[in-house]
Amino acid sequence: MIDIKKVGIRTFTVRLVNKLAEIFAQQRRQLRQQLDSPVFDDLNSKCLIVFGISVIIYCGLVSFSDFKSTLEGIRLYKLGSIYLYTIKTILIFNLAVFIWRLLLVSKYKPVKGCSDKELPKCTVIVPAYNEGKQVLVTLQSVVASDYPAEKVQIIAVDDGSKDDTFKWMETACNLMPGRIECIRQPVNRGKREALFEGIMRSKGRIIVTIDSDSTIEPNTLRNMVSPFIKDKTVGAVAGNVRVLNASQGVIPKMLDVSFAYSFEFLRASQSMVDTVFCTPGALSAYRKDVVMKNLKTWLNQTFMGRKATIGEDRAMTNMILNCGWAVRFQSNAIVYTNVPTEYKGLCKMFLRWARSNVRETLAMGKFIFKKFRSTSAIGARVNFITSCLSLVFQKALIGMVVACMFFAPQVYLSQLMFGTVIASTAPAVFYVLRRKDSDLLWAYAYGLFWLAGLWWITPWSLLTARNGKWLTRELPQERPVPTGKRDLRLNLGTAA
Repeated sequence: MIDIKKVGIRTFTVRLVNKLAEIFAQQRRQLRQQLDSPVFDDLNSKCLIVFGISVIIYCGLVSFSDFKSTLEGIRLYKLGSIYLYTIKTILIFNLAVFIWRLLLVSKYKPVKGCSDKELPKCTVIVPAYNEGKQVLVTLQSVVASDYPAEKVQIIAVDDGSKDDTFKWMETACNLMPGRIECIRQPVNRGKREALFEGIMRSKGRIIVTIDSDSTIEPNTLRNMVSPFIKDKTVGAVAGNVRVLNASQGVIPKMLDVSFAYSFEFLRASQSMVDTVFCTPGALSAYRKDVVMKNLKTWLNQTFMGRKATIGEDRAMTNMILNCGWAVRFQSNAIVYTNVPTEYKGLCKMFLRWARSNVRETLAMGKFIFKKFRSTSAIGARVNFITSCLSLVFQKALIGMVVACMFFAPQVYLSQLMFGTVIASTAPAVFYVLRRKDSDLLWAYAYGLFWLAGLWWITPWSLLTARNGKWLTRELPQERPVPTGKRDLRLNLGTAA
């Protein structure tokens, strides 16, 4: 303890300040060490989300009466009354569809894997462009499958990469001799062309496509092919996509929860009515004879006078559905894929997907209300109408935001965030029921993140649907090695 009488007030003050600075510096070092811990960072993030949700719910409840008064003011205008009635109708319809999907998902069960004897020969195609070393990991995961080796043909297609992707393909061939066929396109022609090359060289009855930034579990191939054997009406199967790099930032964490809802709820419900809308590029399977009948049409597809260079997965799904085949989802066929870790990359990916959705929704509209198959198509049509409404509903919400800003902006914004939290509860609850994990909180963060930074994706995709640029084909940066509970690491050898 410092004696003030002996040292004087001035000296005492200087020493006290220095001592406090030393203590503060020590505490800061300790705090930084704690913050560097993924567990501490995750815990603090979730605490922040809980706090944010609490504030939003409180503000939403407090301002609800003011919000009702604001709506009454809007109803005084004829156009406003029509507008509010339309949105109310859409909300009621979506709620009814959600309940219907809940019933479907409660009855959904994936097809169990067939025995080795029952399994047909299949061809796995892995297209790659500027993927680097990751393509080796992808091919290793395919070779490590429990599918009989003599019944699997693996084709890797380098689509004119500008980096060392083909060298890593050659490394894979050397590490696993006789298991992989490598094709090198002299120039970049696009993913559709790369898949076409693989399909033309395929020998299997079933064609499986896997993205080069993805890895599969050992039983994935078996589970992907089995629905074709158990049901002769199945023309395509969609795999269950999960996030590989979930430990690499906030965006992958949010997408991991979003993907769970998108695949294990939405696609599972679509599967129950034989109409999964999109077999994802990360993992899909097709009956070869069905693909071959539509291959040239798919390859040369155009949109508004331009050759289609995006949405090859959704386009293939549409063509198979149009031919009367069922498209199913296999929740037990799991693939882990890398997703963007930064906002800019995420926007590019979502914009490409949204433009593809606009294009293929228009294409589906040409046959969905016709007798395109012998079995019931009511479920397919309900899902189609819901998909169309989701495109319109985005614009309706934007219009309401603009309108309410003139009446009570603070009230409406609080209600908008309150509604987003309520809507995010569905994927959050579904996630915790399936995964038993506190990561369900990221569903709320994702909902608010979409509201703040991604709301423009859908309306902009409607205005720019003709743009067919891939957007995410730049040379990849050095990727950190994924770590965490959802990472899948496979190693069949050490690459030179």
